[in-house]
Amino acid sequence: MNLKKIWSNLTVSDLDRTTNFYTALGFKFNGRSGDLTSFLAGEDNFIMHFFLKDKLKANVEIEISDAHVANEIIFTLSAESKEEVNEWEKAVQNAGGKIVSKAKEFGEGYYGLVFADPDGHKFNVFYM
Repeated sequence: MNLKKIWSNLTVSDLDRTTNFYTALGFKFNGRSGDLTSFLAGEDNFIMHFFLKDKLKANVEIEISDAHVANEIIFTLSAESKEEVNEWEKAVQNAGGKIVSKAKEFGEGYYGLVFADPDGHKFNVFYM
């Protein structure tokens, strides 16, 4: 097998809200259709598709978990300093996200936080 690319497909309930949230955090917009909004993340341009839940569920024919209750994955965003982690905390709150775990040190040389987007998808912002 030849694995060329990997991306994420997540579900949301409101494309406008999702587009506004990720745009406010500086994610690079990758396009939009009637069923999804898409962003690029990081230096490698990791693709993150956000589909309307009913559309993705119909296409993959599996149960989609409620990210407010359970998560299959937590994305990690690297930060270059503790100050940048703190900036993420403010930016997430200003954009309408929820801080799940406030910025703090954990272990020697590790600093980070966990936040959720408006649909409950979790992200860890991490500096080491």
